[in-house]
Formats: sequence, structure tokens, C-alpha cells
Amino acid sequence: MLQVGYTNHCLFLIRLTHILFFAMLSIVCVAQDTTKTSLVYLEHSHTLTFDEQRLPDAQILRGDVCFRHDSVLMYCDSAYFFEKENSLHAFGHVHMIQGDTLEGFSDVLYYNGNTKLARMRRHVRLIHRETILTTDSLNYNRKKNIAYYFSGGMIKDSLNTLTSRWGQYTPDNHQAIFRDQVKLVNPKFVLTADTLGYNTESYQSDLVGPTQILYEEETTILSTNGWYNTQTEKSLLLDRSRIIHNDGMTLTGDTIYYDKFNGYGRTIGNIESIDSTHYITLYGNYGEVWETDNRGYVTDSAMMVDWSDSTTYTYMHADTLWTEEIPYQLYSLQPKDSILVDSVFVAQAPDTLWQDTSYHLLRAFYHVRIYRDDLQAVCDSARYHGKDSLISLFGLPICWNNNNQMSADHIDIYLKNDSVDYLHGIGNALTVKREGQEEYNQMAGKEMLAYVKNGDVYLVDVKGNAETVFYPREDDGSYVGVNRTQSSFVKLYLKDRQIDHVLFTTATTGVMIPLDQALPDETYLSGFFWAEAERPRKPGDIFLHPDRTKRPEATTISAAAEEEEDEEEEENTNNKKRRRRQ
Repeated sequence: MLQVGYTNHCLFLIRLTHILFFAMLSIVCVAQDTTKTSLVYLEHSHTLTFDEQRLPDAQILRGDVCFRHDSVLMYCDSAYFFEKENSLHAFGHVHMIQGDTLEGFSDVLYYNGNTKLARMRRHVRLIHRETILTTDSLNYNRKKNIAYYFSGGMIKDSLNTLTSRWGQYTPDNHQAIFRDQVKLVNPKFVLTADTLGYNTESYQSDLVGPTQILYEEETTILSTNGWYNTQTEKSLLLDRSRIIHNDGMTLTGDTIYYDKFNGYGRTIGNIESIDSTHYITLYGNYGEVWETDNRGYVTDSAMMVDWSDSTTYTYMHADTLWTEEIPYQLYSLQPKDSILVDSVFVAQAPDTLWQDTSYHLLRAFYHVRIYRDDLQAVCDSARYHGKDSLISLFGLPICWNNNNQMSADHIDIYLKNDSVDYLHGIGNALTVKREGQEEYNQMAGKEMLAYVKNGDVYLVDVKGNAETVFYPREDDGSYVGVNRTQSSFVKLYLKDRQIDHVLFTTATTGVMIPLDQALPDETYLSGFFWAEAERPRKPGDIFLHPDRTKRPEATTISAAAEEEEDEEEEENTNNKKRRRRQ
């Protein structure tokens, strides 16, 4: 019985093994069926012949030849059909049709049904909707639906024409890749690159290498990374791209969003905006520009460098720097004939335009700091007029020239030949020069003009309520005392940065106080302050933000002195009128 049981058990194992074997065999057969390669079929031909010696495995077909493979139809004048290899060689007027969106034309076609690779040669055209690819040699992989050329070709859509030495096109996603001598021609511009991605549906170019986009006589875009939409003219440019305008403007930044059509740009990171017409460069980490309005700004470590003077650069820092071109018109100075209106002759305004032009305006807001070799300044806001070569300072402005400090409610800096010509302080004007540890020469008034030559102040002209504090010296350099004066007008002349002589108008009061007898109130003018700690000593100091020096309230001189000054001005005006009548 044991023997019988053992035998039955063995038979069961054998049968189970057989079942598993046939089941696995069935699975393998099914898998083979699913991966079975489809066959190429001959649809029709006028003649079919064989040449056993020259082409023993080929069917030689001539006249109106047509093959079918899956959903693809292939037409030609003649062909060699290798049925065993599932391939064909087609010649003459080759026409391949895949679905209703893709057509190919060539003189020669080598097609392998197993790999689904079509090699088209001579006068090749691949048409996909509105996109036409032309080349002399093209390989089309039907499995991946990718066509590529390698000996020069061109892709043309409804908007652009692209040429390169090597190119690849994927009809499924309309995406193309070009390498080697890439050129994209658009009615508005020409793009050249070594490598370029392009979508024929969205018209967007992917910049993946050194790329130049050239607008004729207008704008050049240089980039190595980003994208550019050739239809909308919008772009995102990365990795220190540049936009160069033929009017002398060049913009460089880590990231640039640029809308060429609407003339708008936004730049982030290490901005460098060069205006070679006005010799100005702007720096910052964020900025925007509106080209149609000729305006823009930079912020975040914003700095302006004026390099119009090759010997002395002007550096200006502020929280925000605005720049714009202000248009204005110059008319002929020759008026039209006068006309009689109510017995009064009125000169008509000229109607002849002499010149259309514009001037450059730069505005700086908050924490303004300026450095030049011959002048330094701080204020809350500033404005630079290119037309008048004028820098205007607002909000507690202070200027320094050598050892001279000048402050006022408002200061204008006039430039001539790109150098400082003179400074004009208006309202509570004060100039201070340090002579010793605690000794300061001082001048104050309603209005003050400081004239500069060769980088040094040589004349200070104070007008209105003029007050002075001077420390005259003996020949040995010791101080004589403290000299205080009050006058309507004062002119201070300097030579070699030292006081040469002083001119006062009439109605002058003064007193000399021995140094050891002078009280603190007698050694300082009302409103005196010394702000040397705020002064930028080198270009890099403009980015420092020391606390502003608190200014004391300035007090005016007596009402009698003010009345006396007004009377003197009135007398001068009357004298001028009398001279004109004479």
C-alpha cells in the first residue's frame, strides 16, 4: 500500500509539471503575439519581376507602386521589395502619407518595417500641418515619431524660417531642436545661435547656448539661457543676458523679462544699465523700464555713475533711482509780424519749429549719497537735469569740498564741461571750515554761492542776513581771536584753500573777541553743526548709512538789520532805474 501511494504521488507531480509547462508556454506565445512586428504589404504595382543573380531576395516593382504599413501609405515610381526582411527601397517621386497630418516627399526612401525607420534622401520635404521641413537627407523614426536631419536643413512655419546643420522635429508636440549654425529669420528680426529649441505651435524659442537676436537698426538681444516667443516678442533671459539699443542704451542683468512689442522690461540681480549718450551707468538689483516713455528705475543697492568727465567720475547712491527723457521743443526766435489789438501791438508766437529734442532727468529718492573727487554730498532726495547740467539736492543737503562744508535748505550744484562750476545754497545757508580742534570758520545767510575752479572753492558769496565767524591768525600761525560780523552781503575770496581777503557791504557790524574771553555762543553761529561723520570719503562709502547729524534751529538776525537790508536793496533798485533813464 505504501508503494501504491508513493506511485500515485509521483503521477500527481508529473501531471502538475505538465500543466505548469503548458501554461507557461501559452503565456510566452501570447507575449510573442503582442510584440509581433506588423508586415509591410504591397498594395499595387504595374509590373513585378525578379532578378535572381543581382537581387535574389527582392521583388522588382515598376509603375504606380504603393505599399502599406500600419496606417502609412508609401507611393513611388519603382521599388525593391524585400518581403522576408520586411523592408523596401523606393525610387522616384516618393510620397509617404501618415494619417491626415503628416506627409513626406523625396527621391529615394529606405524603409524598414521592423524598426519603423524611414530614411529619405534627396530633395526631402516633410509636411506637418503648417510646418515644412526641407533637407537633402532625413531619418524619420515612426516608433518615436521623430524626424531628424544631419547635413543641413530648414524648417518653415507660418511665422519663421529656421536653418541649421543638424535638426530634429517631433510632430506629436511640435517641438524642434537645432544645432550648429542655427539661424531663425523673422520679418522683424534675425536670431542666430549654436543650439536652439523651437516650438512650431507656440512659436517659442528655447535659448540653450550663446544666442543673438538682432532687430534691424534698433535692438540686439544677447543671451545664453532662457526663452523668446517670436510671435509675442516676450522673453525671459537668464545668466547675465544683455539688451543693446542703437540709441546707446545697454541693459545687463542676471534675469531679464523683456516685452519687446510693448517696450517693457524687468530686471533682477546685478543690473548694469549703460547710457553711452549721456555717459551714465545705473546699477542695482531690481529695476523696470518703459521704453515707449523713455523712463525706468533701479532699486536695491541702486547706484549711478556719471563718467562724462574722464578724470572725475560722479557716484550717486539712493534707495531708488529714476531716469527718464523729458521732451521739449525749441522754436525759432524770429517772431511773426506783430498785429494791432485794441491799440496795442502784440507779437505773435512763432510757428516755425526749430528743433525737437529732449534732455535727461535723473531723480534719486531716500538716503542719497554722492561722491566725486572734488565734491561729496548727502541729502534725502536729489534731481539731475541733463539740459541745465544741474544737480539739485533736497532734504537736509550737505556738500563738502576739501575742508569746506556747505549746508542749506536746498542746494543746486551747477556743472560746466562736466566739472563742478558753482554751488548755490538757498535758505539757511551755512558754510563751515575747520581750522583747529574746536575752531571753525563760518559763514551763514539766506543765500550762498560757492564758486569752484580746478576742484577748489575760490569765492563764497553770501547774500542776505550775512553772518561770519573767523579765526584770524598772526604771522606765526597763532590765533588773534574770534571775529564776528553781520552784514547784508559778504564775499570771501580764497587762495590755495586759505582765506585771501573778505569784502563786506556797508551796514556792517563786527567785533573781535580775544580767544580766551570768547563764550561758546560767540564762537558758533546760530544753526552751526559739523557733519564730518556723514561724509563719504571714497566711492564705496556711498553705500554706508550713518545717522544724520541733528541740525539746531537757526535764528535770524535782528529785525532792524533785516529792515536795513531791505532798504539797501530798494535803494539799489532805484539807482538802476535812474541809470536806465539817463
